[in-house]
Amino acid sequence: MTTAPRILLVDDEVAIQRAVATLLRSRDYDVAVAGSGREALDLSAEYAPDLIVLDLGLPDIDGPEVCRRIRQASTVPIIVLSARAAERDKVAALDVGADDYVTKPFGPEELLARIRVALRRTTAATTASGRLTIGALTIDYDRRRVIRGGGEIRLTPKEFELLSLLARNADRVVTHQTILKAVWGQHAVEQPEHLWVLVGQLRKKLEPDPTQPRLIVSEPWVGYRLVTAATHANA
Repeated sequence: MTTAPRILLVDDEVAIQRAVATLLRSRDYDVAVAGSGREALDLSAEYAPDLIVLDLGLPDIDGPEVCRRIRQASTVPIIVLSARAAERDKVAALDVGADDYVTKPFGPEELLARIRVALRRTTAATTASGRLTIGALTIDYDRRRVIRGGGEIRLTPKEFELLSLLARNADRVVTHQTILKAVWGQHAVEQPEHLWVLVGQLRKKLEPDPTQPRLIVSEPWVGYRLVTAATHANA
């Protein structure tokens, strides 16, 4: 028997709790509900969710801080569901580890689609096999690990997906639109800030000098390219 995916819904509005929990349960998800940041942190450890839907305006611990703390211990996908629609709020949430951002009011089918995409990416990533070596980096798909010089570089699920996509297309430009669709799904093509933040995060972990990237390079107005050691040698 297949176990239903577990979703932790974090929101302090009772109306949202009821509406979203009912929606998710109608699609056979196992749902737990938290009404505060502290409760969310406790349940994220006890309930072991497969995905978290997180509001930012919580009464005790602000949503971005909850996201940051969860991300320190877990790579579970986190979808922010918030009335805060400003670009700075989206970037701030993504910068501390959120995987996606849906603004209120929202369409139920859009939220369900975002959840399906996030869960599908997680499943696909955990079932991928083999290793891929690009220069000094080794991507271990079986263990979802990235190794450099014998040491592991800890990546979030989204960072791992982006690196894997670029590595599979090493030395070729991958367009912004292609990356957005592959990592966030069809709905994200008009949300380039997701990609800017993610590339910045990945560069901080992989580049000796993130301000002068030599591994993940930008092709202005087009996309990004992962440069192999062989390319560096020929430069």
